[in-house]
Amino acid sequence: MLHFKGMRFPIDVILGRVRWYVDYLLSYRHLEEMMAERGVSVDHSSINRWAIRFLPLIEKMARKHKRPVGAIWRMDETCIKVKGIWKYLYRAVDKQGKTVDFLLTAQRDMVAAKRFFDKAMQTNGDPEKVAMDKSGANKAAINAINAGRDVPIVVRQVKYLNNIVEQDHRAIKRVTRPMLNFKSFRSARCVLAGIELMHMIRKGQFTTDGADMTSFADQFYAPAG
Repeated sequence: MLHFKGMRFPIDVILGRVRWYVDYLLSYRHLEEMMAERGVSVDHSSINRWAIRFLPLIEKMARKHKRPVGAIWRMDETCIKVKGIWKYLYRAVDKQGKTVDFLLTAQRDMVAAKRFFDKAMQTNGDPEKVAMDKSGANKAAINAINAGRDVPIVVRQVKYLNNIVEQDHRAIKRVTRPMLNFKSFRSARCVLAGIELMHMIRKGQFTTDGADMTSFADQFYAPAG
């Protein structure tokens, strides 16, 4: 549940601006100017604090409503610049292109890849097959996981099979590009959670059937004036 006690602005203003930031090609200063045109004075640093505070919580709430994904995954990593240094966003989609999970890491190695798989499997179940590129680190991570399994996960290192996840990266990079790099690892992790959430919403990966009217979709995705 989101708590807005002590906040200066109404809930719809806060969630609406945070949604705009992760849904459209906007910077914090763009949002500051847009709010000024509507007669609302809000500093771009305030919107930044809203994003860092609320986006991880909203994404966590959303996971309760996420539809199941398929058991055949396409996994890959893409680069995200943080304070001028490349970091690594591990991502996976199923064969229908639905997002399985994501994880931002400082390193690209076996330990980071295994952390990603452990996270993805904890929330989405175990895959039957995983397609990936020729990365030895990613293959080593699956080998480590398979070592403790009776039925191993099948690995297919065939480049063309990963086209679907490589194309899916573009939707994330399209939004991060106008942000002109993240200033800290924490802010990158928080904002990327919101970007991934909006991408999954557009894919129709959530259901609110039987959910309370204060669910994440009603609070976050409803357009704010």
